Amino acid sequence: MTQDPRSADNALLGDEALGALMAELTDVDGNGGAAGAGGPTVRPFTFGQDSYPSADRLSGLERMAERLSRHLRSVVEPFARSKVQVTAEHHQMMRFDRWRADLPSFTSISLYRLRPLKGGMLVVVEPEFVTSMVDAFYGGSGAAVKQRGREFTPTEERLLGRLTDGVVEGVVNVWADVATFSPSFVSRETNAAYASLVRQDEPVVLQRFVITPGTGRSSILSIIYPLAALRPYEAQLAAKVHTDHGPVDGEWKARMVAALNHVRLPVRSVLARPELTVAQLMELKVGDVIPITLVPKVPLIVANKRLAYGTIGEQEGRAALMVEQVEQG
Repeated sequence: MTQDPRSADNALLGDEALGALMAELTDVDGNGGAAGAGGPTVRPFTFGQDSYPSADRLSGLERMAERLSRHLRSVVEPFARSKVQVTAEHHQMMRFDRWRADLPSFTSISLYRLRPLKGGMLVVVEPEFVTSMVDAFYGGSGAAVKQRGREFTPTEERLLGRLTDGVVEGVVNVWADVATFSPSFVSRETNAAYASLVRQDEPVVLQRFVITPGTGRSSILSIIYPLAALRPYEAQLAAKVHTDHGPVDGEWKARMVAALNHVRLPVRSVLARPELTVAQLMELKVGDVIPITLVPKVPLIVANKRLAYGTIGEQEGRAALMVEQVEQG
């Protein structure tokens, strides 16, 4: 059977019908959702960078910051020659390029590796603070310097190295109940444009400490971690209590042992344990004699625990016990 060519032509879409169909298929908004249809919105996604963890998951950083503040005081005070107040600010999360854009053109940026932590960490110190610490250390007033050069002097470099090494030592100590890190110095930059830790679009965690010497103005010391490097430790950081409390304070232990050495405990010994019936106890009266049998060795008892055994004798006109065996454990 032969088909009519005119009916075949009518089966094809005309230009207007084809245009309307294409417009229907491509009628979407700029975000990829159907316009006016209330469909789902499509947005770009990058694995590992989509969202930041909540503050609760990194709450351990706040506790660490408080402990690190006390350590920083012990690091800065020998340089400042005075009492120093250190206050930890709440940690922040931001993109690395945004953090670097806020830095002044001249500052101290030290890169350290904390193996096995991936990416390392940065320690940022204001140059005016370094200059004032050098001035205070050599007997000056430690007053802030309004204008200074574009590079550190050899003396400032040495002090800066000791300062940042002390900061990193404190970081390792406060992290000890979460993970054991091995620190190593990598490099130090003074130009923010050359500071490198992660890619520009990756997030970092910023911890800031306000340091106020007794004779100078407040300065900011910052520690920066890659957020991706902290993710493996989120469970430990979120924990309220850690079982490992770090190394024991030797001085505290010595003082505790010295105090315990002077504690007096009641010590007793049992010579015999005769047995009587209830009837004999009921008929007991003054003048009755209870026969006992002395054992060759009697126990020395402390807090219901047998500590040793010995023989009863006499020394300097007094009854005494000569220890012949000490119990183990």
